[in-house]
Amino acid sequence: MRLRRDHVAGAAFVLAGALVLAVSGDLPFGTLASPGAGMMPTLVVGLMMAFGAILLVRAGASPPLGATSWSDLVHALLVGVLAALAVLVYTILGFLVTMPLLLFTLTFAVERRPLVPAALFSISVTALTYGLFVWALNTPLPTVPRDLAELRERVGLPPARLGQ
Repeated sequence: MRLRRDHVAGAAFVLAGALVLAVSGDLPFGTLASPGAGMMPTLVVGLMMAFGAILLVRAGASPPLGATSWSDLVHALLVGVLAALAVLVYTILGFLVTMPLLLFTLTFAVERRPLVPAALFSISVTALTYGLFVWALNTPLPTVPRDLAELRERVGLPPARLGQ
């Protein structure tokens, strides 16, 4: 059997889904009448694993793995690193600072789009997403730190002792 792109992609989706299910098993699933915090993630991961399995079954129609062009690998790694950095600072800087910075960096610096459209895109997507979650879905998002003391607390630093 020749290893193909969809063999690798399907196996990655199935394995990643199994890992997420194993790690998030402590979230309450609930019932259909009263869904718990773990219901939607479990359903999404289940669908991801199902589609990964379909990729595995139909992998014979995809090109061989050896024929894959890796010219976009640096681009993909850069996007992954920026997303990981955003995850790290999300709870520290809050949604309204982290998301526009991430989107602007991705569109302007990585995708090389013009400055004004990249800024407008970043701000408008952040505003629409914030409105959806906070007002329509009534879901709180991490806020921007009010002052330096709150920022130090979020980072885990001791309070500043001025004059000592």
